[in-house]
Amino acid sequence: MRILDHDAVRRAYPMDQAIKLMARAMRDYSCGVITQPLRTILRPASESALLGTMPCHIAGQDGPGAFGVKAMVLKPENPARGLELHRGVVLVFDPDTGGPLALMNASTVTAVRTAAVSAVASRELAREDAGDLAILGSGVQARGHLEAMSLVRTLRRVRVWSRTPRNAAAFRDWAAGSLGVEVEVAGSVGAALKDADLVCTTTGTREPLVEADMLAPGVHVNAVGASFIDRRELSSRAVAAARVFVDSRESAGKESLDLAAPRGEGLVGEEHILAELGELLLGTAEGRTGRDDITLYKSLGLAAQDVISGFAIARRAAQQGLGTEVSID
Repeated sequence: MRILDHDAVRRAYPMDQAIKLMARAMRDYSCGVITQPLRTILRPASESALLGTMPCHIAGQDGPGAFGVKAMVLKPENPARGLELHRGVVLVFDPDTGGPLALMNASTVTAVRTAAVSAVASRELAREDAGDLAILGSGVQARGHLEAMSLVRTLRRVRVWSRTPRNAAAFRDWAAGSLGVEVEVAGSVGAALKDADLVCTTTGTREPLVEADMLAPGVHVNAVGASFIDRRELSSRAVAAARVFVDSRESAGKESLDLAAPRGEGLVGEEHILAELGELLLGTAEGRTGRDDITLYKSLGLAAQDVISGFAIARRAAQQGLGTEVSID
């Protein structure tokens, strides 16, 4: 079994390759070759932390299928310790023998694959000339999304907002040094979103930050940060004003407060979710219909994204000699 840390995963999984792979993953999910249950969340009453597990099976085309699983602990105390909020592993199994094939840093896999899927959604839904990007949040996902957006659209302006101005400034400095991208720090959510035609929300907020009147006509929004049923980033009216697309209808129906809240308020019905991203890629659903459409991709994250990523990372790591080989037999 190959063990892969953060650096090994990142070297084996460049963003441009991840975008191509995640387009395939979303097509595979929507055409039915993926088997996965809803993720299981274990949240003991005695704990502030929770454990999430996400298993998946990918049907084989000419041979045996492949199993994998992601397991992550969310520990609210970690950021104050200088650690990531989410910590865990992705484990993929040899399709022939069922033995463990590779175990890798899940935070890095998640950061890359989430941004890559948002890039696929933006490529399908954002206007061709979209390039005024607003990012809410300044953490790992914000960094991944700036990199990913720059690969699918020509960015002419980038603004970032964070509750912590120091973190926004650190993001600005990182973008200049690592990507050569100039970023403006916005003093408010409204200032960040004003006239933006491409938006990525990557915050951990429990209460909505984005109001309908903050969204410019024609904007595309990737809503990423609120991935649990007790969190939301967009107001109900903001969601109601948008053409909504999701990674999974099943997940969106049961795990997203961004989508459940406007349904509960009677602003939208079940039909407000127009399609899965995979259906857009398969050509069985329509995306943007006009220049002034507001489009919204609600990202919750799928085990299929992690497991397909895991197999690709394991394969490239073996080719490049990355990581450490261990035996557990």
